[in-house]
Amino acid sequence: MEARGQRRARGDLEREVLAALSAAGAPSTPGEVRERLDGPPAYTTVMTTLVRLHEKGLVSRERDGRAHRYRPVDAAEAAAARMRRALEASDQRDAVLARFVGDLPPEDVPVLERLLRDAERRG
Repeated sequence: MEARGQRRARGDLEREVLAALSAAGAPSTPGEVRERLDGPPAYTTVMTTLVRLHEKGLVSRERDGRAHRYRPVDAAEAAAARMRRALEASDQRDAVLARFVGDLPPEDVPVLERLLRDAERRG
């Protein structure tokens, strides 16, 4: 438990919120997350942290009345979200994709080819 007036180190609250969401085992509201945290921080602090984690692609959210319920995304989902954001931020998509594919280790090329064929079949 942190002492009154003492601030968490940078990134600590995000890690604590992610841990609380993972431990919950089900999508949680900001209030439910807050109850699981040491301190506990202000409701608005937890809500802001959850919004930032959502913007980073580390949690997903679903509407529940006027609020949202949040859940952590798995590592593959988070990495894919980061890749999409990087691609969307570029005005040279072809160059970014070419560099990405060109930097793949040889053992990943057949995997990527298979995934592209599967995606093409799905439409």
